[in-house]
Amino acid sequence: MVEVKLHDIGEGMHEGEIIHFFVKPGDTVSIDQPLVEVQTDKVTAELPSPIAGKVADILVKEGETVTVGTVLLTLQGEGAVQEAKKEMNSPQDVQNMTPQNSEREASLATLTKRVLAAPYTRKIAREQGIDIEQVTGTGPAGRITEEDVLSFAKQRTEPKSDEQPAAAKPALKQKKESSIPAEADTIPFRGRRKQIAKKMTQSLFTIPHVTHFEEVDMTNLLELKKQMKSLDPLNNKGFNVSVAAFFVKAIQLALQDFPIFNSKLDEEHEVIRLEKEINIGIATDAEDGLIVPVIRNVERRNIKDINSDMKVKISKAKEGGLTREEMTGGTFTISNVGPLGSMGATPIINHPEVALIAFHKTKKMPVIIQDEIQIRSMMNLSMSFDHRVADGATAVQFTNRFKELIENPSVMVLELI
Repeated sequence: MVEVKLHDIGEGMHEGEIIHFFVKPGDTVSIDQPLVEVQTDKVTAELPSPIAGKVADILVKEGETVTVGTVLLTLQGEGAVQEAKKEMNSPQDVQNMTPQNSEREASLATLTKRVLAAPYTRKIAREQGIDIEQVTGTGPAGRITEEDVLSFAKQRTEPKSDEQPAAAKPALKQKKESSIPAEADTIPFRGRRKQIAKKMTQSLFTIPHVTHFEEVDMTNLLELKKQMKSLDPLNNKGFNVSVAAFFVKAIQLALQDFPIFNSKLDEEHEVIRLEKEINIGIATDAEDGLIVPVIRNVERRNIKDINSDMKVKISKAKEGGLTREEMTGGTFTISNVGPLGSMGATPIINHPEVALIAFHKTKKMPVIIQDEIQIRSMMNLSMSFDHRVADGATAVQFTNRFKELIENPSVMVLELI
């Protein structure tokens, strides 16, 4: 008998929520066939079968949150005694728990007839009374999105041409005459939302937050962006680079001047560890909660490359397709909430990092420059930092350096030569 346990897939994971079992007692399974879907605070992962055999028993329930080491189910091996004794502790086993690439996902979906969909998408399907296996996915590797489910629901409820719409009227009348009061809508507080809550609470109660505010003139950068979009001298075509890509590069240059903000506090050994790599996390609003894909080794990359990588990872984050490696190892986080219309905020640091900057709405306003009133594009930013690690004066110097680079893009270009 082989016990399949919840294993640590890295980055301090202690527990996970059981989202869905792909098997039931008595089912025959093959090696590497997905058995259960588990959600942690960072990823939604599948636990594969270590052997070929039959499912003997399932020991936990869907929706239950369990700790690392908990036995989830047991398997009866079929001629695989050695495999049955094998513990999934190797790096390869850990990799098998993480989301795979598109080809791998498509292969698994074909072999096991399972559906690729985020937990929130599955929740919508359940609420709509839809068998998610009947929905055709339009996302990467056939992944089903929220829009796919809602579109399917709409098609299901629309009357066919040869049907009489009036047939639905009795049901509507019955609903109107019902005297049973409607209960309040509820949202389950579990999964990624619960993990986000725990991490935010840990950060806020562990780190003494201080938030510094600054105003940045975006006029010159927006003009440069416009020029870049109009013409690329290499192929006589314009290319569009997002403002966020410039932010990432400017942050990297500022961090090289003020490495204290690219560090982590090791309280156990009483040291502040200055990170050698600069890996910038991009706070992203995904369908099942906040997620932070990481742009690695920004110090080695140009703005165009940063822009391409960022677009790919943000898209994958929204579709629930990020791997563990793409969400871990960050040393500094940014949150670009300006497009949503934000004026200001006091962001919570992504523990164990020591700082986070949020960029807010850019708007045109009159500004006095050399005793003249000019209309400029101004943006607010807010920087929260760990006051145990850095002081307010250093934070002001850091944001001043960032401001200098953004307000004078030519200075940023000179820094890259």
